[in-house]
Amino acid sequence: MLKHLYIKNFALIDKLDIDFQSGFSVITGETGAGKSIILGAIGLLLGQRADSKAMKQGADKCVIEAHFDLSRYELEAFFAQNEIDYEPADTIVRRELTAAGKSRAFINDTPAPLTLLKELGERLVDVHSQHQNLLLNKQDFQLSVVDILAANGQQLADYQAAFTHYQTTEKKLEALKAEMAQSQQNADFLQYQYGELSAARLQDGEQEELEQKSDTMTHSEDIKSALYEAETAFSGEERGILSSLKQATAALHGIERVLPDAAELAGRMDSAYIELKDVAGEVSHQLESIDFDPAELDAVNARLDNIYNLQKKYRVDTVGKLLALQDDLRQKLDSIENGDEALAGLEEELKTLKAECQKKADVLSKLREKAARHIEQEMQRRLVPLGMPHVRFAIAITQEALSRNGQDHVSFLFSANTSTPMQPVSQVASGGEIARVMLSLKAMISGAVKLPTIIFDEIDTGVSGRVAEQMAQLMREMGDRERQVISITHLPQIAALGTTHYKVYKDETAQGTTSHMQQLTPAERVSEIAQMLSGSDVSEAAIENARQLLKIEN
Repeated sequence: MLKHLYIKNFALIDKLDIDFQSGFSVITGETGAGKSIILGAIGLLLGQRADSKAMKQGADKCVIEAHFDLSRYELEAFFAQNEIDYEPADTIVRRELTAAGKSRAFINDTPAPLTLLKELGERLVDVHSQHQNLLLNKQDFQLSVVDILAANGQQLADYQAAFTHYQTTEKKLEALKAEMAQSQQNADFLQYQYGELSAARLQDGEQEELEQKSDTMTHSEDIKSALYEAETAFSGEERGILSSLKQATAALHGIERVLPDAAELAGRMDSAYIELKDVAGEVSHQLESIDFDPAELDAVNARLDNIYNLQKKYRVDTVGKLLALQDDLRQKLDSIENGDEALAGLEEELKTLKAECQKKADVLSKLREKAARHIEQEMQRRLVPLGMPHVRFAIAITQEALSRNGQDHVSFLFSANTSTPMQPVSQVASGGEIARVMLSLKAMISGAVKLPTIIFDEIDTGVSGRVAEQMAQLMREMGDRERQVISITHLPQIAALGTTHYKVYKDETAQGTTSHMQQLTPAERVSEIAQMLSGSDVSEAAIENARQLLKIEN
């Protein structure tokens, strides 16, 4: 429940610092006193978008802060999931606005995005304003009322998961059909491309090998000349490297007895001679193997030209990518050949999934039908005391094509008297009747959903007298069942039944108009309700009437 509200520099409010009580509270005040401003501030705490124009003129910063007691509402999981400290006895929600247009939100002093604030706000406070009566025009609202009172959350989640799977598979099937149609049109072209690449008999790595071979054959004369020069240097008859090295090694061996170090040097030269002789033999072998064949060079270059042309045509730069493209073309052709089989498989899967959705939708329909009959009885019981003795209320549920919320179309039917056939409530109910229908629905919903605070903003529009008193009794009963109910009202019959009474008023000062709010004492309540009964000129009769409404003995 809302325990405390602090507002600073918002619209006409300089500063508001007030406690709220449990049970049924009422807020009264003249039109324009600032009741809607307070609701606007609460709306910001519930995640509504901010407008810097809402700040009090001349202020640099606006602060709105509320303290909630959530100890009975099982919200610990929400705080744990969002890594926010859980303080059930004193949960603090704060919103700050600056003149520059910046907005910040905090939950228990932890910065929070607006989406998170809104998610929490929906679990803390339900503000029912007059425009919400228009929800009765909307089929999804009527369906959600039935679902809430059917307590079918798990079954609805199961159905929606199955329906999502069904939709995903349906899209996959449509995509495959489109792909097959497109592929069938391109089949001949794909077959031509695959045939061209397949006929080339490409091998990964052959391009590099061919390029090296072509380069070698193109420069064969230069290679042979270099190899011949190297061979001559090794084995030339006049001062060849090997002959000279052999002579030098023999000379060192000849002085080993008189110069012991010469033996080591000679041994090293023996090793060098062996290595160089091996190199010389390899050079000679390479020289003999170099044989320039113009026809072979032409064949190599022709093969490379074919590879280059294919790469240019298919806009790739390696044989590996050409092979990958060839494989992709093969897969597409296989897909075309096997498409009917894949299509039949998906169609069969879709049929199975639809049957599963239908099964789960039927479960939902049964739960909704059962809840609808209960709602009809409850609405009849609640509406009759609210000044509609001949009221009839029914819920028509018809089946349509499967959709996100099942197969059921829900329509609330209404008639205020026995002579008029029931029709959709939004078409035949007056403003006052719609207000009573909505109040009754809210009372039922509040019994099914643990919502800490409900605020009714002039839900009493179009009613008066005994009906207003009955509506107040209903709100008071809602406030007695572990929740806080606050009603903003202009009717003395409703104001008198509040366990706590607040008044919103405004002052005209030299600095401008400011709005205030205060909790009324018992004596102040008598005066306020008397004024609501008779206007600014409060008579003794009005005071006495106010006392009677408040059940105060003289």
